[in-house]
Amino acid sequence: MQGREDAQRGYLDVEALAGELLAPGSVFAFLATHRGRLFPDSMMEDLFPSRRGRPSVPAPVIGSVLVLQALQGLSDRETAEALTFDLRWKAACGYGLTDTAFHPSTLTYWRRRLAGSGNPHRIMEAIAEVVAETGVLKGKRRRAVDSTVLDDAVARQDTITQLIAGIRRFARDVPDGQDLLSTHATGYEYARTGKPGIAWDDQEAKDGLVSALVTDALALLAAVDPETLGGKAADAYALLALIAGQDVEPAEDSDGTDGRWRIARKVAPDRLISTVDPDSRHAHKTRSRQQDGFKAHIVIEPDTGLITAAALTKASGPENSDGAVGARLIGMDPTIADTSVDVLADSAYGSGEMLAALARTAHTPVIKPWPLRPAVEGGFTLDDFTVDEAARTVTCPMGITKTISPKRHVTFGTACTGCPLRDRCTSAVRGRELDLHEHDALLREHRHRATDPAFQHDYRTHRPMVERSIAWLTRGNRRVPHHGIQRNNAWLQLRIAGLNLRRMLALGLTRNEGSWALG
Repeated sequence: MQGREDAQRGYLDVEALAGELLAPGSVFAFLATHRGRLFPDSMMEDLFPSRRGRPSVPAPVIGSVLVLQALQGLSDRETAEALTFDLRWKAACGYGLTDTAFHPSTLTYWRRRLAGSGNPHRIMEAIAEVVAETGVLKGKRRRAVDSTVLDDAVARQDTITQLIAGIRRFARDVPDGQDLLSTHATGYEYARTGKPGIAWDDQEAKDGLVSALVTDALALLAAVDPETLGGKAADAYALLALIAGQDVEPAEDSDGTDGRWRIARKVAPDRLISTVDPDSRHAHKTRSRQQDGFKAHIVIEPDTGLITAAALTKASGPENSDGAVGARLIGMDPTIADTSVDVLADSAYGSGEMLAALARTAHTPVIKPWPLRPAVEGGFTLDDFTVDEAARTVTCPMGITKTISPKRHVTFGTACTGCPLRDRCTSAVRGRELDLHEHDALLREHRHRATDPAFQHDYRTHRPMVERSIAWLTRGNRRVPHHGIQRNNAWLQLRIAGLNLRRMLALGLTRNEGSWALG
């Protein structure tokens, strides 16, 4: 049943005894005074429709605890200890001096309740309502977009470890899986713990083990009709199918029908790196710097540093690129509904798709353009060619005009023979070729606009604030605490709620005549 906070203070209430010791303007001091207004009991009533059973933790308490936990980056056990032994936590949550916290597993229970509800991000929304009531974002016509990679909470697994783990999960979750394992998977002793007992410096032994594991995996997949599976069984089947195909290839001089396989001499574009967390992915921040984990995308208002929209995605994949997610977030940002804004971002967001999405919503891109790379060092770039979309032609710097093909390909071919500008244009034997982007006109227009000094001034003046917000987000919290996108996205929303609350307090958040305002 729904628990409710007692309005009557206890004799040893910490806020009453030592509330003056809390730093003015801190999140602790704010929650000690206003947690009941920020997280009223009615906020969580839909989670406890029954009037029977033991009362839950009151909404003002659990809301405050979840925000403080995400803000300080504590585990569930550390959170329970802080609520028991830290006087600031006790004051913020209305605890008495001798009160002890609930069991750490209570936080897991609450997260599951919230995740399964119709409004899983209600705590974030409660703080967003405070921001809206102050009017601090009214008239703000700029938003900055950026992303950062967050480390996952699991260890990277090699191909052999993944195959063994995937087959074990298949046997555990698929109906009659153990019987299928004993019948169709005889190449390895899957009940064995620890690393396989082979000579790891013997390539033939490694190839033999890989072949046995892949053959077992394929036999198990063939023995089950995936159309009959659902829930965990379907997930286990799909996971094994992915693992058995992403990292292996037929051995040399084999087509795979003879059961000989080897680890592939390549990396799958969207490679799964752990069976413990199938959503974690490789990420390349730069060519030399690689991370495993997820990507956090945020939209901020640069004058205040408030985060207005956010999402956590896999770290790779075209649907999770900066431009694709950035366009979605701008469209979802509730603070700019029916309003056009200047969108500031680095060149990772300068894709044609991003520019087209902003054009459809009347937003103005203040985005660093993608750099143009000439085919010959110091030579002509794409912008030196004149494109006529109406006539579907392209004219080169020498004045030669060619037709754009239906797939937007342009070939100059023999027209380059003897051209006096060839050395500055191409080194290809067959002459210059172009592949025009679907949104080539938008990209050209944007590159031209980016040369305007006013554009460059706005970009340099207002975009850097997003880097500061990224630093606040990741300080002490670069590693996500959970497995999977859904749970880590819920954590991200809680952390942003805490950061926004702290930022609002720095801007002078106060309660004035029954409403939230900035002092």
